[in-house]
Amino acid sequence: MAKPAKPRKPAPRKTRLAPAEQARIAEIFRRFEEQESDPRTELDYASPYELVTAVALSAQATDVSVNKATAKLFRVANTPQAMLALGEAGLKPFISSIGLYNMKAKNVLATAKILIDQYGGEVPLTREALQALPGVGRKTASVVLNELRIEPAIAVDTHVFRVAHRLGLAKGKTPDQVEAELMAIVPGPLQTRAHHWLILHGRYVCVARRPRCEDCVVADLCPSRHLFVRP
Repeated sequence: MAKPAKPRKPAPRKTRLAPAEQARIAEIFRRFEEQESDPRTELDYASPYELVTAVALSAQATDVSVNKATAKLFRVANTPQAMLALGEAGLKPFISSIGLYNMKAKNVLATAKILIDQYGGEVPLTREALQALPGVGRKTASVVLNELRIEPAIAVDTHVFRVAHRLGLAKGKTPDQVEAELMAIVPGPLQTRAHHWLILHGRYVCVARRPRCEDCVVADLCPSRHLFVRP
């Protein structure tokens, strides 16, 4: 007897917004697009494997520190086979400047073995398969799928979380909640780029302590501006 099909999760409902709020959100992303039409990750990579590895290494670390490490690492190990051949003793010196490098080394090597044993050394580019890899959670999978233009996704890190709240785009208390809210309001054609716009805006303009409102292209559309700009 055939097994009953698993019930599908209901599709998330689109948030109903007042026309004025729809126009505000559309204008925010129009300006971001005008400023940078095709934003990309600041992590350096030349293949899906390098991207997965770099994103996994970037957890609780800066892209700059990861790029410095992978610039040397990928010259000697840019495939699962070469990475596994390094072993922990060979890998750790390359990534020792990155936070949590002991755990990350174990995850990178475990991922390499899985890719070799189960996927012929190739990176499986589906969310379910990516999230099953050691050290690859939802956020990492979202970054990879979105960066490679496979699946629109908005990975919510501290920058995206902060900017989304300050701009009044989301109210969620967790990254998953904020992600769902953003995916519901960002126009479909812009969803693959929205993650990058928000993270870059948070990294260079809407910074945590003293946001640079004077340099912000959407300052007049920001409901939080009064908290930081004196009249």
